[in-house]
Amino acid sequence: MLTARRCISTSSLRLVVPTSVSAPKTYYKITLQRSAIALPSRIKDTLTSLGIHRRLQTVYHPHNQINAGKILAVKELVTIENVAAEEVRSKTEQRQERRPPRGFIVKGNKVEQQEL
Repeated sequence: MLTARRCISTSSLRLVVPTSVSAPKTYYKITLQRSAIALPSRIKDTLTSLGIHRRLQTVYHPHNQINAGKILAVKELVTIENVAAEEVRSKTEQRQERRPPRGFIVKGNKVEQQEL
């Protein structure tokens, strides 16, 4: 996709060529920032229907009108990012990304080597 831009300093026209073509952003990345404690049950139920149960939890939902309406109902409590389908992470993938390194590497087992 080529786009034309006019520079402020000159009157010539420049073509801007993107270095990489990104995939269309078709998912919402929803992260709960504020707790729903002391809020009406209608708001709590909306968060539950989005699959959010605790603060700083992140879920992914596809773009559609139903999810957009739910997000609008809780927009003060969450942060939203539009992401591409390949950026969507499952719960186990998110957990693996947060896991710290083990701090050691197992190179072998002397007990099993002696039995052979």
